[in-house]
Amino acid sequence: MGCPEKDCCANNPENDVISFPGTEDHDTPWKFYNHLIGGIPEDIVVRDYCLGTHWSYVEADCGMGVSFTCKGGAKRAYTLDMRGLPLRTVAQLAKSWCFEEATLGVAAINAYYARKELLDPLGATYDEPVELPDGTIRKMDAFELYRPRIEAHPRRNVTVVGHFPHVDRIAEYANLTVLERNCTQALDTPDPACEYVLPKTDFAFVTGVTIINKTAPRLLDLTKNATTVFVGPSVVMSPFLFDWGADMLAGSVVADPEKVRFAVKNGSGQFFGEALQMTGITRQQA
Repeated sequence: MGCPEKDCCANNPENDVISFPGTEDHDTPWKFYNHLIGGIPEDIVVRDYCLGTHWSYVEADCGMGVSFTCKGGAKRAYTLDMRGLPLRTVAQLAKSWCFEEATLGVAAINAYYARKELLDPLGATYDEPVELPDGTIRKMDAFELYRPRIEAHPRRNVTVVGHFPHVDRIAEYANLTVLERNCTQALDTPDPACEYVLPKTDFAFVTGVTIINKTAPRLLDLTKNATTVFVGPSVVMSPFLFDWGADMLAGSVVADPEKVRFAVKNGSGQFFGEALQMTGITRQQA
């Protein structure tokens, strides 16, 4: 028997489990997300998840994926227990304008794509954790990896989307612009400047958080003439991003699920180098 209060049911997202009507149009940027979600098999089930203060994870039958916890946006609508749901269903949250929900959606997508069995055939490289003299753990640094190429470039216009630690060192050898949503440093430029800066940049380093806040498709369009590197644990490690113009994905795979759970739930522990292993794949040139 159908519900007599149809309007009431339509306004309650939990009745549709997780659904975002109007996002299936292939002529819109939603196709970026639909392709990634559609690549996840239907029979994989979510077993655990946590929306943490700084980082979040989704654990499924195939493995665990992580994402930076992005706050803000629309009001949270989906508060149902997602354990036992298909991973592909939870991945739909990547399309949410509530960034906490989108955080879990991107972590769900990475639970499928950020796996060595998928990345090894793509020529993935992995950063082995090395403790430095100051007690910190060295992790793969895409900025240093590209430094020789940047220094050899005649123009050296570099744009970094997101204020990464130590990003100021790039200014020593290139014309640097840092695009940041919450400007707190002298180097920071408000991120709407992307429309003015990115078409003229030679090298672009883009935080994976842009996949959560939905700016990634537009940023990839703006950087089509640049060498573009996605950086950070939120990066979806799928070669599909190469079809959109990315040249390298510098993300991560989960090395120790228990350490990820501890770090996410407690806001402490060695997240990089122990819980996560930094990983890179590069677009193959034709």
